[in-house]
Amino acid sequence: MTQYADLEISIHRHEVEAYTLEFRMVQPDSDADIRLGQNEAILARLDLEGLNRLLSAPVEYGRKLSQDLFADPGARNAFDQARVSAQSLDAPIRLRLLVGPSAPELHAIRWETLRDPQDDSQLCTNENLLFSRYLSSLDWRPVRLRPRGELRALVAIANPDDLADYKLAPIDVDGELERARTGLEDIPAATLPDGCRVSLDNLIATLRNPESGGYDIFYLVCHGALVRDEPWLWLETDEGKVARTSGNELVGRLKELAQRPRLIVLASCESAGETAGEALSALGPRLAQAGVPAVIAMQGKVSMETIGQFMPVFFSELRRDGQIDRAMAVARASVRQRPDYWMPVLYMRLKSGRIWYVPGFGDERAGFEKWPALLRSIKRQQVTPILGPGLYEPIFGTLREIAQGWAETYHFPMAPHERESLPQVAQYLAINQYHDFPLEELEEHLSREINTRFREELPEELFQNKVTLDRLIEAVGASWRQRDPLEPTKILAQLPLPIYITTNVHNLLGSALAEAGKDPQILLCPWNEYVEQAETVFDREPDYYPTPERPLVYHLFGRLDEPDSVVLTEDDYFDFLIGTTGNKDLIPPVIRRALTDSALLFLGYQMDDWNFRVLFRSILSKQGGGRRDRYAHIAAQIEPEEGRILAPERARRYLENYFSKGADISLYWGSPQDFLKELLEHWSASGS
Repeated sequence: MTQYADLEISIHRHEVEAYTLEFRMVQPDSDADIRLGQNEAILARLDLEGLNRLLSAPVEYGRKLSQDLFADPGARNAFDQARVSAQSLDAPIRLRLLVGPSAPELHAIRWETLRDPQDDSQLCTNENLLFSRYLSSLDWRPVRLRPRGELRALVAIANPDDLADYKLAPIDVDGELERARTGLEDIPAATLPDGCRVSLDNLIATLRNPESGGYDIFYLVCHGALVRDEPWLWLETDEGKVARTSGNELVGRLKELAQRPRLIVLASCESAGETAGEALSALGPRLAQAGVPAVIAMQGKVSMETIGQFMPVFFSELRRDGQIDRAMAVARASVRQRPDYWMPVLYMRLKSGRIWYVPGFGDERAGFEKWPALLRSIKRQQVTPILGPGLYEPIFGTLREIAQGWAETYHFPMAPHERESLPQVAQYLAINQYHDFPLEELEEHLSREINTRFREELPEELFQNKVTLDRLIEAVGASWRQRDPLEPTKILAQLPLPIYITTNVHNLLGSALAEAGKDPQILLCPWNEYVEQAETVFDREPDYYPTPERPLVYHLFGRLDEPDSVVLTEDDYFDFLIGTTGNKDLIPPVIRRALTDSALLFLGYQMDDWNFRVLFRSILSKQGGGRRDRYAHIAAQIEPEEGRILAPERARRYLENYFSKGADISLYWGSPQDFLKELLEHWSASGS
């Protein structure tokens, strides 16, 4: 995979028509943030009036913009230093331009016309220098990427029947749709359901529809206008008339979505006029700041010929490696001879620049050589899945999202990096409020998420009768398994496994096993005196031994229906470790043996999470661990989260080295769903 040198140029207001420039660079395989240039401030005097006089001459506009930007020798030296450093490492430069909040007027500058200060060539058509406008976001939710083969697009083309009343030409819906699908090619391109007009409500309902699995790309074509610096879109009413829709309202509705598109493409047709391009490009910064990872808009009256050439090349390159800014550079180069080549603009807050990832084992995602060993262990009933919360993120979101939400709501006072640790934030709530507060807050969060995401697909009586949270979760799980044949617990329930270990506090796994015709026995880890008193299957049946027909589901961190058993705060984790390591007999012998004498599948964990490392080290401390090297162990982890780890490739190598100590664990870089899908394919192919 290509490694990039990251260069950020940030611009902040200094005085009238004078701005401070900062150059920061991060080299490949380095966490160091290097500030380039001299010690004194680097200034740029941007002649905005002079640039406006050159609006009809993009070459001269770009030449003057470059002269103004790099007039200070410190700016030119910093840029040259970055280029030489990247060339010495044979690494392309990922150039991000950050316009600070003190200079919002600079968003209107046509930065894509910049010329290279060395040779006066077009700077933003160079595949070795990938340009985007970077905007930070107050939205702290992680950007979740999906494998290339699962990308989905939604194409919406608003063509109200009464456009002529507004002196606007009709939009060629069939032509626009054909152009979009030609560009997207093998990425499935859905449209709104039959009979639905392109209204804001219908757009949001389609994007939210859980049956779609979410959309990675949202392609919107419409007329627009910029009124008093506010973008307005000409969408449709249900009767097909013009619905003037505030761009800010669209941004607000998108912010409410649990899964927002990773890339939004805003396109205006040639007949829309200059104001449409201004309106749609003005939406770009607002969408990016609202948490949309990448936005492409047209900053002017772009011609249909340019769009017709640009979009197919862009999507073709995007399918190649998922790098949005690289695809932009290649697509812009394909129309470099056209006078409006600069009009497509990319606003992006993706540090990696990617919209999808390649799942698999190892750095190069090579084939896994131990599939035969793993399949044989399954046939011999010598595989033990250990299931974490990542398996159920489509229902509940991530633990980090919960922690960050609580930290913001309850003014968590500790270090910023601790705000995403649920045990640490829960510990604060237990002390700042009262002991049971974090558990009650967790129950309220889960109920709220289910009500928001799944109420429309569940029977209304579940909500009217106020059933228990456990029952509500089971109903969601049943609905999920019914519509998705590759739902993780559904796949696991098909395998002949006698023991399942979970750190989840619900019974979705037990429900899936029962649905598969098995008779699961549920057991809680007796890590404290309250759980110790509960009756177990071994009390009722002293001779019970787990089998694939009557498997044992062992809840390490408790169940919601037994509040005293739930491991949630830091104190709970420490007490868990003390209880389970101080008295090894608390854990049944069959579980101890499974942890030391079977192939372990860690599914649904972030391997760098503090709570997983506690779990992992406690497993390694079990006696008999020397037998672990007889098996092929696997941990499936999603790619390092976008924006949270500075150097994902270095983090990947570190984790692989870390988990090779004490146990031979192969890391699968992809979601648990990715891994289980592959496992099911191999299992079916083996004739089992």
